[in-house]
Amino acid sequence: MKIWVLCGGEGAEREVSLRSGAAVASALQERGYEAEPLDLRSRGDASAFIGKKEGFAFIALHGGWGEDGTLQAALEMAGIPFSGSRHASCAFAMDKTAGKALFRWKGIPVPKGIEVSRCGAGEEQFSGTCLEELLERSGKLVVKPCCSGSTVGVSILDGSRGLGDALEEAFRHDGRVLVEEYIPGREITVAVHERHGKPVCLPVIEIRPREGFYDYRSKYTPGGSEYHVPAPLEESVRKNVEQAALGAYDALGCRAYARVDLRLGDDGLPVVLELNTVPGMTATSLVPKAAEAAGISFGQFLGMVVENSLSR
Repeated sequence: MKIWVLCGGEGAEREVSLRSGAAVASALQERGYEAEPLDLRSRGDASAFIGKKEGFAFIALHGGWGEDGTLQAALEMAGIPFSGSRHASCAFAMDKTAGKALFRWKGIPVPKGIEVSRCGAGEEQFSGTCLEELLERSGKLVVKPCCSGSTVGVSILDGSRGLGDALEEAFRHDGRVLVEEYIPGREITVAVHERHGKPVCLPVIEIRPREGFYDYRSKYTPGGSEYHVPAPLEESVRKNVEQAALGAYDALGCRAYARVDLRLGDDGLPVVLELNTVPGMTATSLVPKAAEAAGISFGQFLGMVVENSLSR
């Protein structure tokens, strides 16, 4: 079965997606798979591919309709096997408000936040009392698009100063914006994949950006961040982190693999920030680093994702 590595797209994460697609195709080819990257520049390109109804689709489209369940739903209806989670899981994961509401319902700790939408005429409206409650925790705010990735459009503020500009930046990428309390602590990420049908965690990674926070530049610039794999954690803390990651994976009904991003406070308790159903697969991406630390080559890990997705 030929593997088409779907990548590109038309959003802010296009360049990262193309790099992920090239890396995935190359690693699969080295493992003996017949794999080829396919740049989908638009939904029309995706429709043309689906019309062929042949092969396996490895999804490396980050953000937008490649990750929000739209592409996954179309592939499901066409009967084309594809990598990763089904459309409903992807939709919940991409919509940060909806995903966190589900996490909260399942008892998984997440930051407190409020969703902000434009009220018309370019204005936004939300309760000042809610804003004060968010600031009480750490004195900082995180402003982010509800449906975006790669830290695109994200701002971290000291207090409410600059909130208007931060909202405008986030609204450039989505019509809905999430304003959250800032969670101080260590930046942690956990890749979850399935082994013999059971979700398990790869080694936990701690991320230490060299400057500022873990933004787009820190993620995709070589040397922009330090990565500690496995993260230096006490055994009890590591178990708490893995339990939170597996809980998030299970809550959204994910399949094959995903990556869970968390913050770890001084109290050793993890807080889930978000889950990525189509995580980055570039040379600087986190999932390949975690797999390597577990003694699994990139190509071997991708092969496991393909086999687990097909077994579904």
